[in-house]
Amino acid sequence: MAETERTERRLRPAPLLFEPAESAADPDHFFDLESIEDPKELLARATELTHAFRAATDRAVEFQAVAAAQLADPKRFDRLVVGDIAERAGWTEDYAEKMVEFGRGLLRDGPAT
Repeated sequence: MAETERTERRLRPAPLLFEPAESAADPDHFFDLESIEDPKELLARATELTHAFRAATDRAVEFQAVAAAQLADPKRFDRLVVGDIAERAGWTEDYAEKMVEFGRGLLRDGPAT
């Protein structure tokens, strides 16, 4: 039962903290885009959101990679093998290995800017 709860929780997207909860509960609402009637303004705002979400995705992936590298660190007494990291994140083992390496690079060199 706990495994099912964890899986369901993991499959839901993270809440967008800057959108009011009552708005997020309305399936037709998306950052108030549905209320913009001018197509030029709608395109501009939707484009801004697209860029913001892409940047947020890139940043979140970096944090995933750092966490994966930290979890795989052989110096940790509670180290996880790549297969366990892959399972926790819902990745293939090959992808988890790449994320661990990417994370090690980020930890060593800092994030790419």
